[in-house]
Amino acid sequence: PKAKIVKLLDVADLGKPISDIYPHLKRHCDVKLTSASSETRFNNVDIVFFATPDGVGQKEAQAWLDHGVKVIDYSGDFRFSNAKTYSGYANRLNLNPTHLSPHLLKQSSYGIPELHRKQIAKANIVGNPGCFAVACTLGLAPAVKRNLINVNRIICDCKTGVSGAGKKPGPGFHYPARYEAVNAYRISGHQHVYEIENELSALAKKNIKITFTPHVVPMTRGILATLYAPLDKKTTIKKLLDAYKNFYKDERFVQVIGPEESATSTDVRGSNSVKIWVNADDRTGNAIIVSHIDNLVKGQAGSAVQNMNIMMGLKEDLGLNTPGIYP
Repeated sequence: PKAKIVKLLDVADLGKPISDIYPHLKRHCDVKLTSASSETRFNNVDIVFFATPDGVGQKEAQAWLDHGVKVIDYSGDFRFSNAKTYSGYANRLNLNPTHLSPHLLKQSSYGIPELHRKQIAKANIVGNPGCFAVACTLGLAPAVKRNLINVNRIICDCKTGVSGAGKKPGPGFHYPARYEAVNAYRISGHQHVYEIENELSALAKKNIKITFTPHVVPMTRGILATLYAPLDKKTTIKKLLDAYKNFYKDERFVQVIGPEESATSTDVRGSNSVKIWVNADDRTGNAIIVSHIDNLVKGQAGSAVQNMNIMMGLKEDLGLNTPGIYP
């Protein structure tokens, strides 16, 4: 309610209302698309969202900053505070490993508000986090921060809906090929590993490496991340659950539940919420944390709005105070 969309910039479909391309937006947003290179693109703008591929933000962000406009970037361009870590991320995607605006990395903040709220409030650039990174990092943060698990043996087993692949069509996402099909991909090579390890290492104050395997499942949206690690010998399930509830007790968008309850992906579908289900296996001594998010909301656009609210000094849940969509 405190924000107004003043421009939608693109390189295609110029002159068309966004609602012609996405009819569900009729009467909600009928703004016409204008050129991303327009000389007037900076006028009357407080903040810009770069919903662009990797490499675009690092080329264009400085011009917006020079015009006093804050930047939220959806790609990996500003998710890291140093060029070396960015280089590892870029190599995973076969991108140019040399960051084109390394001086801006020190000015940026990583966009998970639950962990970086103070930095985000001061930042002019926020690197919006990857969807898997949100689910895994928030799912593991309390256990890592409180030294309740063996951080050298963390396993992240993750499932995502097909919308995580974006809107461009491809043979693997053709309906007859995708229906009832489940597959792992980028085994030991997913780019979000760099974000997760970077954040967990900062919390633990030591270098952490994880085993991470993503899967695509035949649903439109949602992420379920099942996170495993050996419990510290002195840690009980009660201590583990209490640690999670205390860590997130003031967080509007994080819900923590214990073993006696249950969770499913539809609990958070269409919302900016994270539902973290805390469990432990007495037989094997492992913590088993199940983290649920909507990959398109808390996993991207919802986090971006949450970050915008913080950057602009607004109430954090504005535009986001909605439950999940059920059924």
